[in-house]
Amino acid sequence: MKQPTTITTAIFATCAILLTACGGGTSSPNTGTNSTPNSSTDAAATTTSGSIPVGIAFAQTSNVALLGQEGVAGAKIAEKYFNDKGGVNGTPIKLVLQDAGGDEAGAINAFQTLINKDKVVGIVGPTLSQQAFSADPIAERAKVPVIGASNTAKGVPEIGDYIARVSAPVSTVAPLSIKAALKQNPQLKKVAVFFAQNDVFSKSETEIFQKTIKDQGLEIVTVQKFQTSDTDFQSQATNALNLKPDLIVISGLAADGGNLVRQLRELGYKGLIVAGNGLNTAKVFAVCQQACDGVIIAQAYSPQQPAEVNKQFRAAYVKQFKEEPPQFSGQAFTAVQVYVEALKALDKKSKISTMSITKLRTELNKQLLGGKYETPLGEIAFTPVGDIIQKEFYVAQIKVDKDTKKATFSILK
Repeated sequence: MKQPTTITTAIFATCAILLTACGGGTSSPNTGTNSTPNSSTDAAATTTSGSIPVGIAFAQTSNVALLGQEGVAGAKIAEKYFNDKGGVNGTPIKLVLQDAGGDEAGAINAFQTLINKDKVVGIVGPTLSQQAFSADPIAERAKVPVIGASNTAKGVPEIGDYIARVSAPVSTVAPLSIKAALKQNPQLKKVAVFFAQNDVFSKSETEIFQKTIKDQGLEIVTVQKFQTSDTDFQSQATNALNLKPDLIVISGLAADGGNLVRQLRELGYKGLIVAGNGLNTAKVFAVCQQACDGVIIAQAYSPQQPAEVNKQFRAAYVKQFKEEPPQFSGQAFTAVQVYVEALKALDKKSKISTMSITKLRTELNKQLLGGKYETPLGEIAFTPVGDIIQKEFYVAQIKVDKDTKKATFSILK
């Protein structure tokens, strides 16, 4: 039995951190209310709509949209891919999108709407771990399965029995990039650390980074804090560069982290930079541009992963977007895939069209946690607590072509 992180949840639900808004994508209007989730005994949605509704709660507005829109892209490709293959034993799935924005309030509202109004069988999301600690308990109380596709902070699966994730924990992934930097330059000694203090994931990630740095015998010469809404990092960057670090390690999101990278380079820093998972998106290229070149980022997904489903996912993504699929798209595809395959297996045992929505959600949660899946991430399964079991990980370095200005994530061997 999972143990809910009651105290942590209460803290984050109380202390909502609002992020600066910027351009976003399109989505269904979010009309959710702040009512308490109810337990519906209506027949499953397939009996009236002819499709199975799966909720998608990603950020499509705010500066978090740089990550959320990649998740939406991966989920939509999965919807078409699996429906073209017959959906759930002949019944199509239908993604129901709600914009979770960039803060806790947006995620809570999206979850409440998906659960109470849209009557989804399960939810993929939210975008940030910070949002998960507030929104996931709502799904837990309503007994609605949630699969996090980009929530890597410590403690997310432990929120409750209905919470799982297909995003590898930061404790597994983050150390790989520090070790890769040392492999490139064994003479590294002094490290400057930067992190977004208002983001729970960045705080969790920097703890892992700092422990790994010390375990590798390196010296942390300074720890500089910033906000995810910041755009001017001159003071923190200057303070750090005065200490002449050999390596800089950044935990933040794409917009703020990308701006920090660019300003560090503009101030003359020429050494290695390790970035965390929040910068693990092609959207960061537009923010730091040429300054992105050389940034090292550990990844849980590679377009070169040889599974047949990944080859087809990659082909569909490249055809639509003219670029390689990023990690968040791969993980979102995987989350939808888990729902589809679990629903198919469950339907073969007992027709899901005859189940109430309440029973379907409960049985689906049991089924998905017990399965094994061949996905774009490779073969995955879940621990009893709902954390992903994954074998394959990668470290990439951003390469920017000086002529075309085109940037790519190049997997390091």
